[in-house]
Amino acid sequence: MHRTQARTAKGGDGKEKVEEEAVQLRRKIGLLPAISFIVGTVVGSGIFISPKGVLMNSGSVGLSLLVWALSGIISLFGALCFAELGTTFTKSGGQYTYLLELLGPVPAFLRLWADFIFIRPAVIAYGSLAFGRYIVEPFFAPCAAPTVLIKLVGVLGVTFVIAVNSWSVTLTSRIQVFLTAVKMFAVVLIIVPGLIALGKGKTENFQNDLEAELLTLTKLPLAFYNGLYAYGGWFYLNCVTEEVINPNRIIPLAIIFSMVTVTVLYVLINVAYYTVMTPAQLLMSDAVAVTFANQSIQSFAPVIPVLVALSCLGALNGGTFGSPRVLFVAGREGHWPAIFSMIHIRRRTPLPAVLFQFPFAVVMILKGEIYQLLNFASFSRWFFIALSTLGMLIHRYRFPDLPRPFKVPVVITVTFTVVSFFIVGMSLYSDLFNTGCSLALTLSGLPVYYVTIHRPCLPKRFTRTFNYCSKKLQILLEVAQQEVQTY
Repeated sequence: MHRTQARTAKGGDGKEKVEEEAVQLRRKIGLLPAISFIVGTVVGSGIFISPKGVLMNSGSVGLSLLVWALSGIISLFGALCFAELGTTFTKSGGQYTYLLELLGPVPAFLRLWADFIFIRPAVIAYGSLAFGRYIVEPFFAPCAAPTVLIKLVGVLGVTFVIAVNSWSVTLTSRIQVFLTAVKMFAVVLIIVPGLIALGKGKTENFQNDLEAELLTLTKLPLAFYNGLYAYGGWFYLNCVTEEVINPNRIIPLAIIFSMVTVTVLYVLINVAYYTVMTPAQLLMSDAVAVTFANQSIQSFAPVIPVLVALSCLGALNGGTFGSPRVLFVAGREGHWPAIFSMIHIRRRTPLPAVLFQFPFAVVMILKGEIYQLLNFASFSRWFFIALSTLGMLIHRYRFPDLPRPFKVPVVITVTFTVVSFFIVGMSLYSDLFNTGCSLALTLSGLPVYYVTIHRPCLPKRFTRTFNYCSKKLQILLEVAQQEVQTY
């Protein structure tokens, strides 16, 4: 039935046909895909490649394990706060939506600006280059792999992820479930040999593991910074609230199960690392999982790089699925060009918003100098997370009787907000240059907001040209505005 015919249908069947034919984002994400998106996005390359930042800054094995556990608890607190936000505000868009509803359009736009100008491109490029490195390096060992080839494979990886997310939400969900299963296999492959060795009495690396004299208070926040970065990604499910089946139930369940599971697995992985490797060996390794495999499971060692590469791909896929929904909502709210609030008329994917990530990511991959960028990108990320939970506290105070399907104890929200602002403050203290650059890039969105949104003063010729190009692009991409309200 054509869409025009469907609109003339009457009765219950007619309404179902209208909804079936209408251009809209569908609710297709159940509990298992939701868990897979969180776990698959959180468990990326970090825990397999270089957990040495926590050990380096904590000073001992025992303290590093404590940091991993506390980082997981802090991340769980943040995820629970976002579960309340996601069930209170039923729009997609994550932090952007919450800042818009709680604190107004300016912080919401600045978060949007920072995320898509430098945070997301850096995160995508990091994951893509890690994927490329672990695909290419085994073919050139023990020599160094060509940088150009690593970047090329990284571009191919992000191209694949963008293509899948453009094609189908269902296919994206299935691939995410598969890649999450693969990385769980990799995690078990590391944990089991480590626990077996621990059971046989290999405990020498844990002797005197809480030596206080090794602790430097100025470095301890940096240890938490590294740990919390490894847990990053728990907020992406909130970006797709309008596509979650029964979000009031699914979002809290998925968040609690995922973050508790990831915390337990991260602690067990580090116990396995320290059982097999000495702290000195771990500090010398840039690819801890590979070093671990070479020492404990040599028969599986060649498989580890492939599993790590697929883990990177899973994190890329999860992030690439969630982030375009932020642009989609921003276009719908008038904070971004309207073309980004459009959906493919057959695929039911936010195609323009998905494709928008690609050129920025490719430029960042080809540039290759992303590690310093990641350091100051984290400043803006945590600053806006802290603002979101602070806004949640203010909203609770102003509207105490507002229905909240899932409500977090206030002590959890206060604790997480204080810790988040502490992280932001410590990053300013420890690395003023990078965080200053991050702050400057974030604030560069202010003139853009006031010139294009608050009081538009763009030349009419520019506006006409832009609108003409948007219409042509809409025809080329076969996209249209959403026809059914999904929030």
